[in-house]
Amino acid sequence: MLPFWLSIALLSLVQGGVVAIPGSAGAPKLARLRGRRWALIPPVSVLAFVVITRAAEHASAQGLTYLALVAVPLLAALFLGWPARARGRGGPRAARALLVVPLFLLAWVDRGGLAGQAAALVLTALSCVTLGMLLAAVTPPLWLAAGIVAMAIADAALVVSDLLQRPNNALNAAHPAAGLPRLQTAALGSAVMGYGDLFIAAALGALLALSAGRSLQWRAARLTMLLALCFDLLFFFVNELPATVPVALTLTLLVAARWRRSARAHPAPAPAAHGPRLAHLLPARPQPQATASAGPRARLDPPRAAP
Repeated sequence: MLPFWLSIALLSLVQGGVVAIPGSAGAPKLARLRGRRWALIPPVSVLAFVVITRAAEHASAQGLTYLALVAVPLLAALFLGWPARARGRGGPRAARALLVVPLFLLAWVDRGGLAGQAAALVLTALSCVTLGMLLAAVTPPLWLAAGIVAMAIADAALVVSDLLQRPNNALNAAHPAAGLPRLQTAALGSAVMGYGDLFIAAALGALLALSAGRSLQWRAARLTMLLALCFDLLFFFVNELPATVPVALTLTLLVAARWRRSARAHPAPAPAAHGPRLAHLLPARPQPQATASAGPRARLDPPRAAP
């Protein structure tokens, strides 16, 4: 089994890589559902997990295990067969979606092995990308950015107050019947990352893909990897960390960089008539006259504390 330091570093790199995956393919049919209320999903998902799991620890953890067993492959298949993504890339969408079958079988047959863990991790990450793209399609950019930061704050508060330890342990220990793969968390080697930590990375990637362009999205992915790896150093002192923080910090740094450039270019900008937009906060897509542009992790529990 991989040592913990290598396992956690690989998971941090995966989290940063998830930021780079979502594309700018929208979902026009979801436009009528667009609204600010969807920004509540990221922070509420963290709080709901704690409340529900603590209320019925074993039953809730088992329920989430079977929910993930069904939903994760379907969401991963949806991403692989995403119409606007598959168009012009060669190969029918259905064939792409069927790639989840060998991945699921490998995760099942080699459950506990490194290859099986990697296959399960790919399925989990792709399912998070699908959810992130759907959320970005129905949420105004500025509100989604606020939701990402709020999720990290809630996550950090729950970890510091030690309210996440028991629910997290219960979820990590839950196993589906018949040796089926565990898809409710992202496990690799001797480290574990929560599903929400990959989801928040996918939400950031989808937000940037739709609002700022692929160039900034790739820079954000690299910055998330760097911050997550640095954040991992805290495991020398603690056993559990909120891996959502590096993602929210990446977004904060990108916004701060945009504000600094905007302040230098326009010392006294006129107030916006309809409130700020993400396009005003993050580096815009390259324009002919532009001269500059700006610029991981889940709760990781060493198997020593929670297998």
